[in-house]
Amino acid sequence: MNDYVIFTDSACDITLDTLKEWNVEFCSLSLVFAGSDKEYFDHELESKVFYDRMRNGEQPKTSAANMGKFMTYFEEFAKQGKDVLYLAFSSGLSATCNFAREAANEVMGEYPNIKITVVDSLCASAGYGLLLYLICQNKLNGMSLEENAAFAENTKLNVNHWFTVDDLKYLKAGGRISATTALVGSMLNIKPVLNMNNDGKLVSVSKVRGRKAAIQALADEFGKNATDKNGTIFISHGDCIDDATLLANILKDTYNAEVDIITNIGPVIGSHSGPGTLALFFLANER
Repeated sequence: MNDYVIFTDSACDITLDTLKEWNVEFCSLSLVFAGSDKEYFDHELESKVFYDRMRNGEQPKTSAANMGKFMTYFEEFAKQGKDVLYLAFSSGLSATCNFAREAANEVMGEYPNIKITVVDSLCASAGYGLLLYLICQNKLNGMSLEENAAFAENTKLNVNHWFTVDDLKYLKAGGRISATTALVGSMLNIKPVLNMNNDGKLVSVSKVRGRKAAIQALADEFGKNATDKNGTIFISHGDCIDDATLLANILKDTYNAEVDIITNIGPVIGSHSGPGTLALFFLANER
């Protein structure tokens, strides 16, 4: 039986240092700003610099990792005699997973003794990162590739993604809400509370008035849905660390729940949600 590599992409919003600590290999998704040909990979842009550019009106456009990129990575692992478990960014939000599956089939055709398993996480940002963390722990505990892939498939729809955005214009730009909804919502200081559905797509669940109410709503969803208040909890944020810390403190004070990781929402995810996005991730019975 070959050793296997856990592979991911930068849409998991886990820092490079942490990925290295977890022994995870990764590829970076990319973006360009409108009017420029310069391509940035996800980890090349410091978070605050990126979000300040968005605040100043620059419009980023993201790109999936293509089949050729995945073939390069997968062939390198195959040459080392290593199998691959790739936990992929949600197919409901990106073509990345489909490109990876095509590349995996090509490489396995050339290296028949190598197994490359692609699992569509149906997750994004640190929800994707949370599932990645769990399969890394499983590998440390001796779980085989096949067992770990089955675990990921069986667990992914238990990863809750609850989040809110500070400015509706970014959801409008991405076609998530209408122009009228964005205009009225902004005038009335309406903040949406959103979730990820079972198809790995973003859906609006409710609306509240004001930022503090939105943060409290995320904590309330944790209280209603978390299967284990002492389980793994991740928070990600779009350059709003004070709000992320406030949410973590509410969880601690209300449920005695400890947040394991607070991380930045990277440029690729942040291009669609905008500065001020705040997201909470935990395990529940269902989404």
